[in-house]
Amino acid sequence: MAYHLEGRLLEVCDCRVLCPCWIGEDPDNGTCDSVLAYRFDKGTIDGVDVAGCTIALVSHIPGNVLNGNFRIAVYLDEGTSDAQQEAILNVYTGKLGGPGAELANMVGVVVSVERATITFDVHEGRGTLPISNVSHAELEPYKGPDGSTTVLSNTIFSTVPGAPVFVGKATIYRSKHPALGHDLELRGQNALQSTFVFDA
Repeated sequence: MAYHLEGRLLEVCDCRVLCPCWIGEDPDNGTCDSVLAYRFDKGTIDGVDVAGCTIALVSHIPGNVLNGNFRIAVYLDEGTSDAQQEAILNVYTGKLGGPGAELANMVGVVVSVERATITFDVHEGRGTLPISNVSHAELEPYKGPDGSTTVLSNTIFSTVPGAPVFVGKATIYRSKHPALGHDLELRGQNALQSTFVFDA
């Protein structure tokens, strides 16, 4: 097995709730600007322990998500070792197959790869995701009539293939990245959370 990863996802974009990309429809604004982060609570990649690491992707999707050609900036948290960074990038560039390759196949251009201060925090369904001075998001889930978190599953597109996602909204979403055309400060936009297990 090339990798086994268990962790959590936080994701926010500039679509209204719920983001149409997940069901294969065009994004609300014609394009979709997003930030998403994967936190590995447990995991190894080719024998390298990556528990505690986070990778974040700041993205511009130029049209319908199923057409791919994403432009992304990749951030790894500043505590990531060189060996961990190489291993994680091998997953997210598709070199090791599996769910990481499914996402990598959607990427057209990687504008940068760098270390950054990333805070990934989820408490009772509320999440915060600051990435250095590039992006800041605060998320809260939607709840069903029984008080449980609203779940979306079996979608045609997913950033966590094989896992359900918890639907929410971002009370604040800021993102500034000139190379991706991001200059956003929004409230009440789409947000998603998930827990995932990736194997390849």
